[in-house]
Amino acid sequence: MAQFIKSPSIIKAAGNKDKIIKEFFGLVNSKTSEVSIAHMKSPEGWEEPGQCPEFNEYTVVLKGKLKITTKKEEYIIEKGQGIMTSKNEWVRYSSPFKGGAEYVAVCLPAFSPGIVKRDPIDNG
Repeated sequence: MAQFIKSPSIIKAAGNKDKIIKEFFGLVNSKTSEVSIAHMKSPEGWEEPGQCPEFNEYTVVLKGKLKITTKKEEYIIEKGQGIMTSKNEWVRYSSPFKGGAEYVAVCLPAFSPGIVKRDPIDNG
């Protein structure tokens, strides 16, 4: 049976600055646990805590540049490029570049706060 999505849900993002997450498919908007698909806009200077999620994340950059840091490497993903990060591996997303980044993220299974496993925040 088809599921028509009239509009996405806006989700609060983790990180040091406000980032816009528009979830089209996922636990919040479509009540689907198999996959989440979201359109993201992160401002210049945004970064989120590191995480070790229990899902694969597929990211395609539409505008700007996104920085992906793993334990072993750092990637700069530009407009028209993509990256897949593997479940159970530590990763951190950020947009330190001028103009920030706009991208689409697909998580398999769907993103959930319970399985993202973010690093604890050190408040000094």
